[in-house]
Amino acid sequence: MKRTLTGLGIVLLFSFMLLSPKAVFSGASSGLLLWFQTILPTLFPFLLVSNLLLATGSIHYLTSAFSKICRTFLSVSDCGSFAVITGFLCGYPMGAKTAADLNTQGYITHREACYLLSFCNNTSPVFIMNYIVYQTLEDETLLLPTLFILLVSPLFVSLITRCIYKMSLIDRVGNQNTFARSAAFSTPAAERSKEPGFSFRQLDHCIMDSCETLVKVGGYIILFSVLSSIVSSSPFPLPGSKFFLPFLEVTNGISMIGSASMSMRFKYPMLLGLTSFGGFCAVMQTQSMVQKAGLPIFPYFTEKLAAALTASSLGYLYMIFR
Repeated sequence: MKRTLTGLGIVLLFSFMLLSPKAVFSGASSGLLLWFQTILPTLFPFLLVSNLLLATGSIHYLTSAFSKICRTFLSVSDCGSFAVITGFLCGYPMGAKTAADLNTQGYITHREACYLLSFCNNTSPVFIMNYIVYQTLEDETLLLPTLFILLVSPLFVSLITRCIYKMSLIDRVGNQNTFARSAAFSTPAAERSKEPGFSFRQLDHCIMDSCETLVKVGGYIILFSVLSSIVSSSPFPLPGSKFFLPFLEVTNGISMIGSASMSMRFKYPMLLGLTSFGGFCAVMQTQSMVQKAGLPIFPYFTEKLAAALTASSLGYLYMIFR
């Protein structure tokens, strides 16, 4: 039954594409431009350097400055703090990829990777400042509240998921870290650390891995841009499409909400909720990053919804008492 419904959905999508070639071209073009002009130059340097840090076993040089804070307030291991850094600073889907890579290479346990995934895959501060505050809202006074709310929301979710995944103090300083560190010395990553600290073979591998990740991200962006273009250009709009469309892809969704004729009291919470959630495109990107590590995507989906609800609620309260 599931296979039949999937097949019918794909055939239906293909039919809509044949009937709306202009919308398909427009959506694919806008998605490609978004990937080429924004995603590629933003993500590629961080992907390459993070891959090199893992391949050469050099992440402890970076995590040593943040590991104590992350251990104390977030109950993560020293290596896990690297996912916290990338997840909050580099944008989707860097946090998810880093957590998955740390797990597959033996730096952290599967349980800690699931915990990190619950709150370490977020929109980058640069995107929040430039695109949301300066370009969309055009109100610099909202900069600090927006950054604060979008930072606090996933951290609030971590308080809940910490209990779900049982990331206790004992786990953090005892058996879990011992297991993660011992596992790291029995994995290919540890074997590579016996080689010279850097080699061009490692660099080639890291470049190819980064390019593969970017191609996947670009493919999902183009796909969801095409879907959004087809639905929005349809002469028979689907019920609730005006509310649903912005949540397909975060960049286009923010633009739609920002240009909508509604009160700022409602527009601002919606923008914060969408940004915290990341859109269904970001969920699919995340799935492609974590499937090799076997990290479940449905808990991540519910956790992002919880973060989005928290961000929207805080945004609404801020607009009321502003």
